[in-house]
Amino acid sequence: MERIRSDQWHLQYLNVYQAHRVSQGKGIVVALPDTGVDPHPDIERNLLAGADIIPGGSGNGKLDQNSHGTAMAGLIAAHGRDAKSGALGIAPRAKILPLYDTPVNGLGDPDDLAASIEYATKHHVGIISISAASTPTTRLRAAVDAAVDANIVVVAAAGNAPRESGVSYPASEPTVIAVGGVDRRGNHATLSVSGPEIDVVGPAVDIYSTGIGGRYRKSSGTSDATAIVAGAAALVRSKYPDLPAQEVAHRLTATAIDKGPPGRDDEYGYGVIDLVAALTADVPPLGFETPSVTAPPTSRAHDRGDDNSTVRGLATLGVLLAAGGGYLVWRRRRRADDPPPRISR
Repeated sequence: MERIRSDQWHLQYLNVYQAHRVSQGKGIVVALPDTGVDPHPDIERNLLAGADIIPGGSGNGKLDQNSHGTAMAGLIAAHGRDAKSGALGIAPRAKILPLYDTPVNGLGDPDDLAASIEYATKHHVGIISISAASTPTTRLRAAVDAAVDANIVVVAAAGNAPRESGVSYPASEPTVIAVGGVDRRGNHATLSVSGPEIDVVGPAVDIYSTGIGGRYRKSSGTSDATAIVAGAAALVRSKYPDLPAQEVAHRLTATAIDKGPPGRDDEYGYGVIDLVAALTADVPPLGFETPSVTAPPTSRAHDRGDDNSTVRGLATLGVLLAAGGGYLVWRRRRRADDPPPRISR
C-alpha cells in the first residue's frame, strides 16, 4: 500500500501536497457517470449513494465489474489509508456521486450518459467528470447544456488515438472543459487526440489508482487526465465557493503552464494544469483586459519535458479572451456527421 503512493508519479509532478495545504476539495460533490464505483478502502469514506442508470448494478452506483469507474473515482477523491499509504486523489475531501451507466464491456449508450448528467444536475453537484467518448444525440446535448446552465463544471476526455481521430463529444462542446494528456516528461502523450477544442492537459500515461476488489490499477488515457482535472476543479470550487463554473474553468486555463508553441495549440490547449497556481494566483475575472496572470514562482509543475515552456495563456473554455484585445471569441460548435450512437471508455 505504501508503494502505490510512490507509484502515483502525477502527485509529485502536479505538486499535489503543496496544493493540499490550500484546498482538499471539502464540500464539493463530483458526479461520475461511468462503470460504477467499487467501495475500495481508499475511497469508501468519500463515496456517496448514487444511482444505477442501467440495469445490472447494485442500485446505488456502488458496483463496478470493469474497474474504470473505480479508478477515476480514486484519481479524483481517494483519501488513502493514512498519510503515506494507499492511493491519494487530487481532492481527497471531495465526495463522489457514482452513476452506473456503462456496462462491463465499457461500451454504453449516449442517452444513458445523458440520463446520468440529468440525475447529477437534479442533485446539484458541483462538477461532472466524463471520462468517455460519445455521440452527440439530441438528449445528450440537452443534458450537457442544462448542466452548464445550472452552474456545474463539466469536464470531459478529449479521446484516445487511434480509436478516436479527433476531439470527441462532449469534450468538443465549447462549454465543456476538454482534457488532453501528457506523459511523465510533460510532453504530449501519443495516445491523446489533438484538436482546436483542447482546453488543458493532465497526466495520462502509467497512472496508478484504485481498482476493484481492493486492488490497484495502472492505466493510460485521457480518461485519467480528465479525472485529475476534475479533481483540480474540485479544489478550486472548494477554495472559491462563490465562483461561477465559467470562472472555475477560467482559473484552470489561465494558470496552466504553456507547452509547445507559445499560446494555445492543438496538442496542449492552454497547457498543463497547475494546481497551486489555480488556487493562489491573482486571476482577473473574464472580460478584463490583462497581458498575463500573476502566479507564485514556486507553483509550476515539474517540467522534465522538451524545455519549451513559455508564458502562461489567458483563456477560458469555449470563450477565449484575447489578451489585450478586450473582446470575446466564441469557439465554433463541432457537429458530427450522424455516426452510429456510441459511448466508449
